[in-house]
Amino acid sequence: QVQLVESGGGSVQTGGSLRLYCAASERVRVFNAMAWYRQSPGQATEFVGRVTDDGALSYAPAVKGRFTITRGNVKTTILLYMNNLNTEDTGTYYCKAEVTADGSQTYWGQGTQVTVSS
Repeated sequence: QVQLVESGGGSVQTGGSLRLYCAASERVRVFNAMAWYRQSPGQATEFVGRVTDDGALSYAPAVKGRFTITRGNVKTTILLYMNNLNTEDTGTYYCKAEVTADGSQTYWGQGTQVTVSS
């Protein structure tokens, strides 16, 4: 069973920056894609950004231009650089690994909390 572990969450003030990190427990497995999602208090889980195995990137409109996703030195790691944070970015951030292109097999991390205060 693949496990994803996120780290790097914390508390910052509006305008601040954080870096989130996600690593998979199996380094030999290559995922079709890895992604970040988030869930704000009282809200549904929403897509943040995604990177495919061949490096294609996509972002939610709410974070485009402020957040950047990169792959780590190992392909089963992913980072999320978050700049110019605002209070609406507060939430639990989850890492997701998509094993197959059709999305039928995925793994999720336990989440890391990000809190932005004004």
